[in-house]
Amino acid sequence: MYIAHIRESDHSVQTVRRHLLETKQLAESFGAKIGVRHLSGLAAMLHDMGKYTKAFRAYLIQAVRNPDAPPRRGSVDHSTAGGKLLFELFHNDNSNPYLAALAEVIGNAIISHHSYLHDFVSPANTSPFLQRVRDKVDIPEYEQAKHRFFSNVMDETSFRKYAEAAAAELQAFLQRTNTETTESKLLFLTKFIFSTLIDADRTNTSKFEEEESISRSYDHISLMEACYTRLINKLSTFQPTNEREAVIHKLRGQMSEQCERHALERPSGIYTLSIPTGGGKTLASFRYALKHAIATGKKRIVYIIPYTTIIEQNADELRRLIADDEHLLEHHSNLVDDMDDDEALDGRVTFRQKMKLAKDNWDVPIVMTTMVQFLNAFYAYGTRNIRRLHNLCEAVIIFDEVQKVPLHCVSLFNRALNFLKTYGQSSLILCTATQPALDYVEHKLAINAEGEMISHLEELIQAFERVRVIDRATDETFTTEKLCHFVKAKLLEVRSVLVILNTKSVVRKLYQRLTESSDKQSVPVYHLSTAMCPAHRKHILEIVKKHLHNGKPVVCVSTQLIEAGVDVSFDCVIRSLAGLDSIAQAAGRCNRHGRNGIQNVYVIDHMEEDLGHLEEVREGKEVARKILIDLKLDGSAYGGKLLSQQAMERYFTEFYDKCKGRLDYFINDLRQSMITLLMSRKKDHPYANSYKILHGTLPLYLVNSYGTAAEYFHVIENDTKTVLVPYERGKEIIARLNGYETIADLTQTLRQAQQYAVQLYPHEWQRLDQSKGLVTLLDGNLYALKESAYSKEYGVLVDNDGKMETALF
Repeated sequence: MYIAHIRESDHSVQTVRRHLLETKQLAESFGAKIGVRHLSGLAAMLHDMGKYTKAFRAYLIQAVRNPDAPPRRGSVDHSTAGGKLLFELFHNDNSNPYLAALAEVIGNAIISHHSYLHDFVSPANTSPFLQRVRDKVDIPEYEQAKHRFFSNVMDETSFRKYAEAAAAELQAFLQRTNTETTESKLLFLTKFIFSTLIDADRTNTSKFEEEESISRSYDHISLMEACYTRLINKLSTFQPTNEREAVIHKLRGQMSEQCERHALERPSGIYTLSIPTGGGKTLASFRYALKHAIATGKKRIVYIIPYTTIIEQNADELRRLIADDEHLLEHHSNLVDDMDDDEALDGRVTFRQKMKLAKDNWDVPIVMTTMVQFLNAFYAYGTRNIRRLHNLCEAVIIFDEVQKVPLHCVSLFNRALNFLKTYGQSSLILCTATQPALDYVEHKLAINAEGEMISHLEELIQAFERVRVIDRATDETFTTEKLCHFVKAKLLEVRSVLVILNTKSVVRKLYQRLTESSDKQSVPVYHLSTAMCPAHRKHILEIVKKHLHNGKPVVCVSTQLIEAGVDVSFDCVIRSLAGLDSIAQAAGRCNRHGRNGIQNVYVIDHMEEDLGHLEEVREGKEVARKILIDLKLDGSAYGGKLLSQQAMERYFTEFYDKCKGRLDYFINDLRQSMITLLMSRKKDHPYANSYKILHGTLPLYLVNSYGTAAEYFHVIENDTKTVLVPYERGKEIIARLNGYETIADLTQTLRQAQQYAVQLYPHEWQRLDQSKGLVTLLDGNLYALKESAYSKEYGVLVDNDGKMETALF
């Protein structure tokens, strides 16, 4: 009996045959979404063929019998054999080039299923792929493993027929459209296959370990229909209290109805939803998503959001609406770094393996996550992220505040969306009042013709106008002291002021100066920044909203996290000069519902902000300043309004022109772009030419550097680490995380822990480490702050200098 896994609890055995066939069946169901059932099934059927050896069986039994002194992990290679078999059987088959190409696409997924996709050609002018499938000779009992596979899993004749069916799928996939290069198509196909393999393998292993016999499934259509009914009932209950609200309510209703008509009348594709700020885009986009999912049989709705603050708010709104917590997932971040253990899931499910199995795969009907996590699913290193990719197919995906796509990721974002549109059977909605020009750049987004969902936009923008933008940035600068006096002066005119600045340091400095002021005005001041965990920010926002609702005086000083999508309405907003989209979003936090006529938004230039590491903010600030100067010189420019559609179009086209060298994610260390590494043709790939000169020939269809590109990919250019904080329930979660044993419990706890996590930049991490403000959890796989390193006012204290008696606890 050849063993795939041994259960930790009772030492029951899962045979290799059972694991391969069950994983194949699951992967086939995933692959069917885009018409590659056999391609996914082939990868799954072969991935653990190398476990059909006496060497692996002995290794596994020894590991279980000697848990305190197990054999070296990965000492028996079991992931190469399946890829080597495909290469031997098909790569040199001149009768069918699709079988030969299949050996590269599927073979790479198989040999990589415990790490990440290999480079076909690397910067060192080697081929890690060929080194595994062609050149590696020390594979235990390879010939015997082949024989046992064909004897127990599928006979060789049937296997060849199955592979030919997979090759036919590959041919159909490549011929479906001519708008993308073959290399681009094969990139996303390989990643999709890899995703189905990882998820099927991890899911089957988890089910065996947890003794689950029934797969979780959802009646998607019934769930969406129930949610739609609740939504319509909710929309019908709103009663305006005055004439202004009645007009706004009517316009919101018209836009919401347009979204529903669009859902029914237009095919799946890429569309823009440019509802003005305050126009109810969250519920309108949800109405579209539900109706389109019902009409087209989509499996899930995914909200992609720039900041975790908006996830919390929108998730709460939708959760109250659908009255269903089980089917809605908030996924903020990966709390545990991916573990680069080749052969890590080798058959014995230890604690580190549970950490991998507990990763969420977005298989619930409604997912709310961040732009970082979306892009990581396509491009980041490791198996944790890409496991989720296939669940972005057959979905309605709403990109809320899409203008926040990081500049260096624009081309990669566009290519991912084009794949989901063309092959993934998904519908993608770009939802914002400030649409970026994503169809203007070189690697264009394939937005559908007549893609805007809302008609008569200019008239709607005028109808929702409720602020006046006042330029205080082109002729003067502000210090913290000057800004403090300016805020206090505004409080003599209005009851509530929101100040949004570009860096955490100046936000904290202004907050301290306002709270230390000798002025006896009893106006509470609150501070918000990403140094606070989501639960902490949510608590502060609830207090601020209560003040605003009751008409009480209040000041809030925040970084940009508050400006995109957070439902607050201040009498006055002061925004430090940044990109025009940021100014527009900040204006959306002022007089949000138009109840107080026209209110003022002040744009200032804060001279103490250090934007040295915030290149994107700095570039956006320069372009916005030019537009402000244009308006100062000619009051009729851009329709006479800073936030007009003409001004926004000018801003994004000039911004992208100014930064076009960075849109393709340029890797300085390699002097190459991600687009070049991932998608260039063989004749244009820099490493392919060098390889041929060095080795004389390059016997591969694909030459792209998948692994190298992933290693260099970070959505946030300064890579961050996640740390849990002891804020309120965070203390309890930190205590619990070292005690759970089951995968289900660990998964649930990690989900809850996201509300109590903060992202730290390397310099912040270093200072906390030096000040001994960190503790380790989960055998060193997760970190938490000591109580003295977290403050009820500022969040993370990188110098660990908080006093226990004044802390939160």
